[in-house]
Amino acid sequence: MSQNFQEMTEDIVSHPLFLQLKSCPHHGGENSLYIHSVATAKCAYRLARRFRLREERVRALTRAALLHDFFGYDWQGERHRRFMHRFTGWQRIRHMHAFIHGAHAAHRAGRLFHLDQRQMDAIASHMFPLASWPKNSEAWLLTLADKMVASKEVGETVGWHVKGWCRRIVPGRQKPEQ
Repeated sequence: MSQNFQEMTEDIVSHPLFLQLKSCPHHGGENSLYIHSVATAKCAYRLARRFRLREERVRALTRAALLHDFFGYDWQGERHRRFMHRFTGWQRIRHMHAFIHGAHAAHRAGRLFHLDQRQMDAIASHMFPLASWPKNSEAWLLTLADKMVASKEVGETVGWHVKGWCRRIVPGRQKPEQ
């Protein structure tokens, strides 16, 4: 019997710490870390079904995708800035958010939601090639889903900014009548 997306994820999406992601901006525009995480999980779920993964692997991938950015810190905040000032040169680059947040998310999610090693590896490597090489099918599909969703979100944000820029340059331009 196949389990649907909502059944697989309801304990995570209703968790108070996960709900806090709604207030964290991500990829510009109106997007939040919560919206990005749910969209990535839905994309990963569809990919897992398309590639005919076994039911337990579909569930594992979907849950890992939902938690892939569950790192638990404000990477644009003052605390992270102070952390980064401890490092210089190559060490500073290695400790940038893009390189470390997967490992932080895997550790935090594994502790709170009792993930298996394959799920933790998938979360930790989702930023490949900035992170480690994906070790299993779940990791590769999570990486792909995250790239697909992030590309769409960034593209929409760029479009949003371009529209605003055009409105400022061509002030007399009116929206077409509907």
